[in-house]
Amino acid sequence: MFKELHPHLVELRKRLIISAVSLIVVFLAMFYFHEIILNWIVEPLNNALIEVGKKSVHAADGMVTTSQVGGAFFVALKVSFFAAIVGALPIILSQIWLFIAPGLYAHEKKMIVPFIIGGTVMFIVGVLFAYYIVTPFGFDFLITFGSFKFTPLINIEDYVGFFTKIMFGFGIAFELPVFAYFLALLGLVNDKQMIAFFKYAIVIIFIVAALLTPPDVLTQLLMAGPLIVLYGLSILIVKMVNPAEEDDDDKEDEDEDPYAQLKKQLES
Repeated sequence: MFKELHPHLVELRKRLIISAVSLIVVFLAMFYFHEIILNWIVEPLNNALIEVGKKSVHAADGMVTTSQVGGAFFVALKVSFFAAIVGALPIILSQIWLFIAPGLYAHEKKMIVPFIIGGTVMFIVGVLFAYYIVTPFGFDFLITFGSFKFTPLINIEDYVGFFTKIMFGFGIAFELPVFAYFLALLGLVNDKQMIAFFKYAIVIIFIVAALLTPPDVLTQLLMAGPLIVLYGLSILIVKMVNPAEEDDDDKEDEDEDPYAQLKKQLES
């Protein structure tokens, strides 16, 4: 058994090494621009703190702080790593595809470019949606709530970790139509299966939204809503790529159903 798995493990190691090297190279490049990236990341927080100053006349202005020795350095590493993952995503996706490519047909192997472009674009769309739609509402609510009594002192390490979790959550969530398309292309899933799983998907979506977003209903709905829409879009995509075949049992039930027989007679 191990002999059979050995070539696959060697190939997996090769793809992981290439992905890791690309990630390190992009990380070093992004570290040079870490101040610009950090300013972009902190902008929603600064906007929320400005709203605190406007709404809370009696409270002092909020402040972004650090509580660790070398905290600014570790924050620079975190934001550079976040940017590196986004920057190296096309290479990482290409390695994922090349790993599974030996098990594909010739016409399926040619889909590597759409897979890379589609996966990268949808991840970026998810990040931008979270940045421009979700975080302004979430941070404004969480920071301004109770600010008439307390002065918000935001720890930058906690904020960056919280921010990147939301960005990655939305980025991965927006990959759903892409992965659904290629799973359907490989014949691993059809529209009937996805429709049957829809009621469970809704529960999972709201659980994921509760885990990845701030603890308020608005931002959770802002994540759960698009995910449900994306799941519905995925069903349509799968239906076009790999529609479910009508089961023999369904055909027999239809033949026994007098209303179905009447409908066929009227159509004929």
